Amino acid sequence: MTFLQKLEGAWKDNNSLVCVGLDPDRARIPEHLSRNADVIFSFNREIIDATADLVCAYKPQFAFYAGQNALGSLKKTLTYLRDRYPNIPVILDAKRGDIGSTAVMYAREAFDQYKADAVTVNPYMGTDTLKPFLDDPDHGVVILCRTSNPGSGDFQDLTVQPSGRKLFEVVAEKAAKDWNYNGNVVLVAGATYPAELAAIRTIVGDMPLLVPGVGAQGGDVEAVLSHGLDSRGAGLIINSSRGILYAGRGSDFAQASREATVALRDEINRSRPAVHA
Repeated sequence: MTFLQKLEGAWKDNNSLVCVGLDPDRARIPEHLSRNADVIFSFNREIIDATADLVCAYKPQFAFYAGQNALGSLKKTLTYLRDRYPNIPVILDAKRGDIGSTAVMYAREAFDQYKADAVTVNPYMGTDTLKPFLDDPDHGVVILCRTSNPGSGDFQDLTVQPSGRKLFEVVAEKAAKDWNYNGNVVLVAGATYPAELAAIRTIVGDMPLLVPGVGAQGGDVEAVLSHGLDSRGAGLIINSSRGILYAGRGSDFAQASREATVALRDEINRSRPAVHA
């Protein structure tokens, strides 16, 4: 299946718009797991098994593995997901952004080495950055548009001439008109800026949106839904990382993570229609 087919299937089968960000920090992993040979993989596996029937995607953040000398744990995690839960899409959050042969190699890294279903990319260097990813119709290309961090407006809110649009709106328009020729584009639209999320939805129609910023960053679920749902009452991949991963610190941490995921899924579903085929 393509990334989009997997995503649409998970939206429907699990009746969920929740994405769990797999961003493990050894300093915060429950102590009882320290006896395991691969602490990070063991932690991820328990989180995954506890939440797989509640999510529409998983999103491992590359830096949490590279920065802890744990790229082997990342590969094991993606292999585990592919083998045990093949219908749940995996977004590798690597935010790649380069050109030419380097961009080609980044695409190979994400799709051939790690076998992710989608990868996040930074469009700052233009279409050249994106083309090696966009040309692969089976995989998703998750493009930064209006991010959730406090400093995002430094550049993303600047007005671009001669259009008079803000930069993030120009990115959204390019995504909808030029970049989505294989139907595999997703845009990042932060939960912390609901008005901008609404503007993006207006520009791109029913294109899927990855929405970080719910939970620890303070994004409001109701505002996200009222501004971001597509015409079918779906279209969103609402990510939560720390709020789910570290809901508990004891031997029952996985159950606490499950309960946090249930709570977020149910909060979302109270304000939207179920997705039907």
